[in-house]
Amino acid sequence: MTTEGSARDAGEDPEDRSSFRPGLRVGVPIGIVVGLVGVSFGVVGVQAGLTPLQAVVMSALVYAASGQIAAVTVVGSGGGLLPAVLASGLMSSRFLAMGLALTPSLRGNRLSRAAQGQAVVDTSWAMSNNGDGTFDRWLLFGSSAPQYVLWVAGTALGAYGGGLLGDVDRWGLDAVFPVFFLSLLLGELRGNGSRAIAAAGAVVALALIPLTPPGVPVLAASAVALVGLRRRAGGAA
Repeated sequence: MTTEGSARDAGEDPEDRSSFRPGLRVGVPIGIVVGLVGVSFGVVGVQAGLTPLQAVVMSALVYAASGQIAAVTVVGSGGGLLPAVLASGLMSSRFLAMGLALTPSLRGNRLSRAAQGQAVVDTSWAMSNNGDGTFDRWLLFGSSAPQYVLWVAGTALGAYGGGLLGDVDRWGLDAVFPVFFLSLLLGELRGNGSRAIAAAGAVVALALIPLTPPGVPVLAASAVALVGLRRRAGGAA
C-alpha cells in the first residue's frame, strides 16, 4: 500500500502537512518578538519572587504570555496567589473558545486532539484560519513551534541572566508589560461594543484600585469584560 493510500485510509489529506514549513517561516519573526517579551517576563518574574527555574517551567507548561504576565503583575504588586491564578485564568479564558472553534479541524483521538490544541496562540490561530470555519492545523503547528521555543528561551535568558542587566527600569523592561496589555486592548477596540466593554472594565478597575487589595481590580475588570462579551455574543446570535 502506498503512503498516499495509507494517509487516505487514515482519513488524512496527504497534502495536509505541506503548510508546516510556510508556518515555520512566518512564525520565526513573530517568535523573535515573543522571545523579547519572554526576556522581560523572566527578569520581572524573578524580581516578583519566582525562582529562575519556576519562571522557565511556568513558560514551558503554561505557554500563555498574557496569563503569565497577569499573574506576575498581581504577585509583584503585592497580591496573593489566588488573585494571581484567577487573573491568569481569566486572561487565558479566550483559548477555550478558540480551541472549540479549532476542534473540528484536528485529527486523532481525544488525547491527540488535546495535545494538538496546546499549539493554539493568538497569532497562529488567526493565521491558520481558512475563513470558512476550518483551520489549517499544520500551518498552526508550524507557526507556533518557533514562538514556543523562543518564548521559553527568552524566559530562561531573562530569568538566569537578568541579574546582569541590573535595574530593569533603566532598560525600559518595566514598560514592556503595560505596552503588551495596551496592544491587546487596541486589538480589541474595533467595534463600538468592544469600546463600551473596555471602558466599563477600565472604570471598574480604576474605582477599585484605592479600595481593594492588588489583583482584585484586574479580576473585576476581567469579569466585566467576560459578562459584556457574553451578552454581546448572545445578542448577535
